[in-house]
Amino acid sequence: MSQNVDEVQASEAQSRQNYASMEKGRRPSTAPVDINENLSAKISNPLAGIPRDQLLEDVTTFSQEHGLTEYTALMRKGALLAQDPNCFENDQGAEAFDEEEIRLLRRETTHKWRVPKVLYLTVITCSIGAAVQGWDQEGSNGANLSFPDQFGIGSKSDHDVFLFGLINSAPYIGSALIGCWCSDPLNNFFGRRGTIFISGIICLLTPIGGACTQNWQQLLATRLVLGIGMGIKASTVPIFAAENSPASIRGALVMSWQMWTAFGIFLGTCANLAVGGVPVIAWRLQIGSAFIPAVPLVLLILFCPESPRWFIKKSRYQDAMKSLLKLRNTPVQAARDLYAIHAQLEIEREAIGESTYIKRFGELFTIPRLRRATLASFIVMIAQQMCGINIIAFYSTTVFAQAGATPFNALLASWGFGLVNFIFAWPAIWTIDTFGRRSLLLFTFPNMAWSLLAAGLCNLIPGQSGPHLGLIALFIYIFAAFYSPGEGPVPFTYSAEVFPLSHREVGMSWAVATCLFWAAVLSITFPKIVASLGVIGAFCLYAGFNIVAFVMIFLGVPETKQRTLEELDYVFAVPTGVFVKYNTTKALPWWFKRYVFLRRDAQLEPLYHFDNQSQAAQSGATRDSASDNKATVDTRESVVPEKAPVDPATGDPIGRAD
Repeated sequence: MSQNVDEVQASEAQSRQNYASMEKGRRPSTAPVDINENLSAKISNPLAGIPRDQLLEDVTTFSQEHGLTEYTALMRKGALLAQDPNCFENDQGAEAFDEEEIRLLRRETTHKWRVPKVLYLTVITCSIGAAVQGWDQEGSNGANLSFPDQFGIGSKSDHDVFLFGLINSAPYIGSALIGCWCSDPLNNFFGRRGTIFISGIICLLTPIGGACTQNWQQLLATRLVLGIGMGIKASTVPIFAAENSPASIRGALVMSWQMWTAFGIFLGTCANLAVGGVPVIAWRLQIGSAFIPAVPLVLLILFCPESPRWFIKKSRYQDAMKSLLKLRNTPVQAARDLYAIHAQLEIEREAIGESTYIKRFGELFTIPRLRRATLASFIVMIAQQMCGINIIAFYSTTVFAQAGATPFNALLASWGFGLVNFIFAWPAIWTIDTFGRRSLLLFTFPNMAWSLLAAGLCNLIPGQSGPHLGLIALFIYIFAAFYSPGEGPVPFTYSAEVFPLSHREVGMSWAVATCLFWAAVLSITFPKIVASLGVIGAFCLYAGFNIVAFVMIFLGVPETKQRTLEELDYVFAVPTGVFVKYNTTKALPWWFKRYVFLRRDAQLEPLYHFDNQSQAAQSGATRDSASDNKATVDTRESVVPEKAPVDPATGDPIGRAD
């Protein structure tokens, strides 16, 4: 015991010496855990290990340097809370928390949905923009029944089939090739709100232009420009929602993007039904109606506060504090989040550095921490196209018509798809932060595979109506019911989380460009696939793609639920080889033991381990690691201590980093 006490005291003395030698309260040059090579899979608080006196001195200097002098006392409390979120229960002295602060901080855990109304307004407002994408998908879906014949491209020739697919895919081509990549420079100059406003204007005008076109070339051009606005919006809205949301409910708030996409699809099917019987101009009304959700987006975004993380990135700390005061329940929570974001951003700058737009894009593939996030976001985004949802969203009316439905019944069946897609998106509000992003994907992909396969095989049933058409629609609806709470909300939520602040815009641009590029490929190729393989072959092909996507997710997508955006640096610092080995040698055998052989005693050794260095720093108390064989717990997580962990790559015990 005596030896361990001496070691802890020596460690604290060294920590004080390190911080005393720093200029202007900067962090040491070495982060607690290397965010490029986290071999021990340890999640570390960037403020852990800093002695209390030094932390308070640092935050006082920080407040003076960044024009936050009026908030100095608040920032001192916030820094202590950022270092140890439970310190408010027993902290004494000048930084002691009053009864009202203690009550509200407790409610942060017990009533996590009690957040300021302006936060709900922000998330709902910007996510309304997703309805443009959903509505446009269904508008073109309904218009597919008539515009090809009006523009003279309705034959079954390869030329006309290609043009038909090209026009349907045009918004995604514009997004993937131009729109997504405009997001980074626009965010840099105009901020999140300004960028969303610009994209909203584009999405407001282009559907109206598409409704007024006189030939297929003009329609193609308007849909390409629409894609630019959609790409800018899709790359920015999830980031904006994620950066404004607290970690405990971030997934649920960010997934409102999918909620409104599903709602837009449903409204699009309603519009298709409402105007489907109008002679000659039905397709114009179906395409043009997609401007409607852009109107509230353009108006309400003006009333939303800017992202505090964007302000901090621009060193505008006073503005960041004003935003956080609107987005958090109490000033001390705002101060806590401000200092925590600042501390992690300093680590990111040391590990990654400053760079230009082109260099930042290259670093997505060269810096290990970024490369792992890039791979994970690529997998979840391309999986959204591999699952086959967009062959339904783009061509469900065509599929139902080929199955023998009348034009009206085909539109009605597509309306049913939109309704199911919207209704089953709701459970994800609760499940995405409870079961997690990865777990939802691993559960839903096998179920999407069998339901899509069943829908395809039902085309073998004789007849053109009755059981034939009814069963096809049933299994498509089952497919949508599994898609909506899983692969529907996860990709955009996940991709908005995984990149550090320095590369968040270009990383999200990459992720969205991946998704929409392959959506464009799907749109162009699906008519030809159906012509070559038939509906049965096309559905069976995409059922197989679901299984491939399941394997990719199992091996390459780490869990991110209820981690702060800053803590995810350490999750993605774990080498891919360590992650793959853990899942194949630990997680997979455990799953078979638990759910195939029904062994209730099966135990899964956790991959990530939580490091709590703040208690000794705050109180001077010592820990006896020899007599207490417990794993440390990160102060931001409510995790029950486990037995001392071992490195899944080597099997060796992981030591403490005191």
